[in-house]
Amino acid sequence: MSTYVCYVDESGVPEIPGNSSHFVLAGLAIPIERWREADGRVASIVERYGLANAELHTAWMLRKYIEQSRINDFDSLNRDQRRSEVLKFRTAEVYRVRKLEDAKRNSELKKNYKKTEAYVHLTYSERQQLTREIAQTVGGWGWARLFADCIDKAHFDPVRARRSVDEEAFEQIISRFQRFLENTESEGQQNFGLIIHDNNQTISAKHTQLMRKFHAEGTLWTHVTRIMETPLFVGSELTRMVQIADMCSYALRRYIENGETALFEPLFQRADRVRQTVVGVRHFSAAACTCRICAAHRQAS
Repeated sequence: MSTYVCYVDESGVPEIPGNSSHFVLAGLAIPIERWREADGRVASIVERYGLANAELHTAWMLRKYIEQSRINDFDSLNRDQRRSEVLKFRTAEVYRVRKLEDAKRNSELKKNYKKTEAYVHLTYSERQQLTREIAQTVGGWGWARLFADCIDKAHFDPVRARRSVDEEAFEQIISRFQRFLENTESEGQQNFGLIIHDNNQTISAKHTQLMRKFHAEGTLWTHVTRIMETPLFVGSELTRMVQIADMCSYALRRYIENGETALFEPLFQRADRVRQTVVGVRHFSAAACTCRICAAHRQAS
């Protein structure tokens, strides 16, 4: 018997139209006996970048911080000097915006500074390298499996589907994880799984109720017999593996929206496959879509 923990996080927003063209829900499943190894490998990378106690939020890490470009010889400073200079710049900017009495701008500025403060001692290229190192490491985990649903909201009709975008994505993740658990069982040995979900307050209650329904009635595609309990919702800052699921969802969305492949290429190696066909990751889009996900999903099918 094997037990898998599937860590789930999202990228983009499920609202239509919202501020993203796609909504991506991704789950990275690892055997429970591999958790310490996986956590340790990621920890060893982030420690080298001075982020041992920081949350890894890929989207915020990979933004360009304008302050860094305005500090003379920023790249040549040591990490303590970089942090000091950026924080001084930001403090002055907060005071400047406060005098403008622009409440919206002031709120956005504070949010941006709070979300990125942990990473300001790293240059943009270092932050890119950090995320690539982690993606390449995860891509080499032959025992991990990636499940994801990437929904192009221009092609999704919630009225016809009788479910919202995030409900559709969650049902897909659960169905694909359940099938993987069944398909990898050996004779007389059953696999079981558990979902650990980022604690997004807007969907936690809804996904809990959905999971109860799946346990009672199954999904549209399968009975749910191997996944235990309702999802356990945790703050992403508390568990590194949810942060890795965040990276997976970000990488998938940035690939299908912008064609970015630096993180997508290694992480997509972990997509669940049956022989050569990708069955764990779906791109819900136009029938003629030629992206790597759609091509791999149609291969040999």
